[in-house]
Amino acid sequence: MLRVIVGLLLLANLLFFGWSQGWLEAVGWRPGSEREPERLQRQVRPEIIRVLPPGTASAASVGAAAACLEAGPFAEAEFDAARTAAQAALPAGSVSTVKTTQPGSWMVYMGRYAGRDAMTKKEDELKRRRLPYEEIRDSATLAPGLSLGRFDNPDAAAQALEQFSQQGIRTARVVELAPAVGRFWLRVDGANPALAAQAAKLQLAASGKSFAACARTTGA
Repeated sequence: MLRVIVGLLLLANLLFFGWSQGWLEAVGWRPGSEREPERLQRQVRPEIIRVLPPGTASAASVGAAAACLEAGPFAEAEFDAARTAAQAALPAGSVSTVKTTQPGSWMVYMGRYAGRDAMTKKEDELKRRRLPYEEIRDSATLAPGLSLGRFDNPDAAAQALEQFSQQGIRTARVVELAPAVGRFWLRVDGANPALAAQAAKLQLAASGKSFAACARTTGA
C-alpha cells in the first residue's frame, strides 16, 4: 500500500513538472487553466478596432460630456444681441434663457457730518443707547458718517430704521449703496456631440463669450 502511495505522488510530481515546462502542450494535452499570454490573445479582437481621424476621439468625448451648455453672464445691455446671435446659429428651440439677480445693498445711515466733533457727539449717543455702529471712511459722499447696518434688500433696511426710530434715533435714514443687478445666461440642455461642437464655435456679442459646459445650476 505504501508503495502505491509513493508511486502516485511521484507520478503527480512528474505531471506537474511536465506541465510547467510546456511538454504536455507539445503532445496535444492542454490543462483547463490557460497561460496569461493566451488569455490576452483571446480577449483582443483586432477586427473591431478602427483608427479614427486626429481629434475625433477628443471631440466626441467633449461633446458627450457637455450635455448642458451655457454662455454668460451677460449684462442686460448686451444680452439681446447675444441671444439673437445664438438663436440664429443654433437649431430652433434649443436655446433657453436663465436670469439671475445679484442682490443690491442698502444702509441705515447717519450723516454726513460737518466735522469730527459733530460725529463724535452722535457716537457718544449711540454708545449710551448701546447700539452698534460703524464709522464710514471709504466713501467720498458718505464720510464722515456712521452706518447702523447694511442690508441686501430695502425692506429689511426700512424695518431696521423703524426699530432705531423706536429707540430714539431720529436722524438716521436708508441710503442705497448699490442696486440689484440682473445677470443673464444662455443655456442649451441635452446637447448632442454635433450641437455641442456647433455651439462651442460661437462668439456671442462684443464680449466674445461662448458656450461651455455648465459649471453650476442657475435659477430662473
